[in-house]
Amino acid sequence: MEDNEDNRIIYSTVLRHLGYEVIEAQDGVGALHIARSELPALILMDISIPRMDGWETTRILRQDPATQDIPIIALTAHALADDREKAAKIGFSSYLAKPVEPRVVAAEVRRWIGDGHESTAS
Repeated sequence: MEDNEDNRIIYSTVLRHLGYEVIEAQDGVGALHIARSELPALILMDISIPRMDGWETTRILRQDPATQDIPIIALTAHALADDREKAAKIGFSSYLAKPVEPRVVAAEVRRWIGDGHESTAS
């Protein structure tokens, strides 16, 4: 879930090239629906997304037994120390501050769920 369409295209293209199945959501409400219906292996979550921000979306996912254990990586321009602390408290598994190179995103995804030939990232 990434708010900038160009970044979303770049990250999803790189992840698909590495063998990951990628499912994209346009906003927080869509991300909740997809996470609950598809149960992805990992979620990349932007904070500044429409309809429901990444903070609230992640908070809800962490309260749902079906999605509470899915690794969620914050991928955001919110890079202050307070934001990192808030992300940890809400339950983000990891935190990447933008701008972030696609290879760094790919390495973080690999760290959480392994190589892409069998994994789904959302």
